[in-house]
Amino acid sequence: MNHKYIVTLTDEEREMLQELIAKGRTQGYRIKHAQILLKLDEIPENREWTYDKIREAYHATPHTICQIAKRFVTDGVEAALGRKEQVNRHKKVDGRVEAHIIAIACSEAPEGRERWTLQLIADELVRLGVVESISDTAVMDTLKKNELKPWQKKEWCIPKPGAEFVARMEDVLDVYQQPYDPLRPVVCLDETNRQLVEKQRIPAKPGSVEREDYEYRRCGVVDLFVAFEPLACKRVVKLTHTRTAVDFAHFLHELVDVHYSHCEKIVLVMDNLNIHSIASLYKAFEPAQARRIIQRLEIHYTPIHASWLNMAEIEIGILSRQCLSQALSSFETMQRQVNAWAMYRNSVCSTVRWRFSSDDARCKLRKLYLIIL
Repeated sequence: MNHKYIVTLTDEEREMLQELIAKGRTQGYRIKHAQILLKLDEIPENREWTYDKIREAYHATPHTICQIAKRFVTDGVEAALGRKEQVNRHKKVDGRVEAHIIAIACSEAPEGRERWTLQLIADELVRLGVVESISDTAVMDTLKKNELKPWQKKEWCIPKPGAEFVARMEDVLDVYQQPYDPLRPVVCLDETNRQLVEKQRIPAKPGSVEREDYEYRRCGVVDLFVAFEPLACKRVVKLTHTRTAVDFAHFLHELVDVHYSHCEKIVLVMDNLNIHSIASLYKAFEPAQARRIIQRLEIHYTPIHASWLNMAEIEIGILSRQCLSQALSSFETMQRQVNAWAMYRNSVCSTVRWRFSSDDARCKLRKLYLIIL
């Protein structure tokens, strides 16, 4: 260890340090530094306290001990008791640079790039002459500090505000507030589709995780019609090979004559997909049959770009995460998996508890209402 700086305390300094330790009314590191100074002062006269023993006794690194001795010799006892002020001489992100980083991150990405990256922002700062050089780490710290992530984006249904949007939204929200009536059930309807794929996989075993080949073979597409009755904790899922107006009509026929045959009317909530029309029934059935089915339905359409108002969308999201995220290679396999999922959800009475009302919408979505006032 470097013994270049020799600590020699005066009687007054030694007494002051001992009093500081005895009172203990200061920061812990100052007491520790005082104890180290006293031991360093004893080294020339008492070889029992070596640098190694000081390090072990006070859990201090050799560098810390040397720095305490250096600050005592060069700046005095108070400097040795304190800590060296940390000065980042290489700091380049001041308020001006930070403002430029935020402005760049919130602007359009350059031609040929989808979004800003850390290195692109750093290069742009240099090109604009804001700094001579800057690391992408410094850019990242600034973005993190201001909670900016220009490389991320979220897909969202952006509403088209207006009287039509507000009217349909409040209509659906009022439907959701109706008390449960087994003769007039509120049923939400929607559909999705999934690709059938065949993958080679090796099951997990002790000491090895499950492995799946990155190559796969397409085996077709399956469409799923989902009807969800939240107040009765009931869902019906039908798989088809296509998603046409005729498929939709047959699903409505199944709901009316099989699953809800005892009901006077089905209060149906669904979106504005082109096949979601009563005209689809006339494409699949004779006029008298189509009219009979229509008279059993009370249809409420969600606004355009407002899929969040359809509780069947929530149920489809759960179905996707819990059942459809696995690789399924045949229509029959998916049918068994989906039926088992729906049977379990129905048996445990899983549902969605909707709490958003028209009054809430007028408060939290008041910007949509201001447009029509």
